[in-house]
Amino acid sequence: MLYFRSEKPCAFFHASQRVDQMNKIRILLADDHPHFPELVESLLGTTFEVVGIVGDGRGLVDAGLDLKPDVILTDISMPLVNGIEAVEQLRKAGCVSKVIFLTAHSDPDFVRACLATGALGYIRKTCVALDLLAAIREALAGHLFVSRFDAEQN
Repeated sequence: MLYFRSEKPCAFFHASQRVDQMNKIRILLADDHPHFPELVESLLGTTFEVVGIVGDGRGLVDAGLDLKPDVILTDISMPLVNGIEAVEQLRKAGCVSKVIFLTAHSDPDFVRACLATGALGYIRKTCVALDLLAAIREALAGHLFVSRFDAEQN
């Protein structure tokens, strides 16, 4: 199954790619805002490979199960199925990808609901430039990362 962004196919891992790309951390992005995934991709640098970008929760579930990324970066508020429900569905289906929520929501109830899904990160979109790489590193190590703004509220 192919996943599309702005009518252009996403980059997928192919066996013909160089060996050094085989060791890259595979990322799936889920966000319904048209330019935010591009910003996130620019912050990821060359250590990571974006294997798919989806714009709704149903696409997140499908792509998460099909692509089996190392890390899923997802928004909460998305069409069809919200990010929290999509991650719950992924977990029930056996998905073991590390999950980090990237969101505009700062309400402590959202933080708790996201972490209850087994997510290891919660980043406010306003903090993404500062927190994204650290959150991915911590999630891959099995540690929790919450943006400072939210950590101070809880």
